[in-house]
Amino acid sequence: MTAYTATVTVRLKRGVLDPEAETTQRALSRLGFEVGALRSADRYEIDLDADSNEAAAERAEEMAERLLANPTIHDYEVVVTDR
Repeated sequence: MTAYTATVTVRLKRGVLDPEAETTQRALSRLGFEVGALRSADRYEIDLDADSNEAAAERAEEMAERLLANPTIHDYEVVVTDR
């Protein structure tokens, strides 16, 4: 087994209301920063042991599907690196 770190980034799908991002965008505007669009995201870094990079990615995908993201309203991305 090899040690890997899976990074899972979860964000709302386009078209789904994102109140956190809207609030942050308004605050940035008040501070003088104009941005065209802003989306919030959650990032999870998961250390795990697996037989291969592909096996680690598969486990992280399953975690995202079953708990970390709601596929109805979220998109997610999994990136696996050696630890």
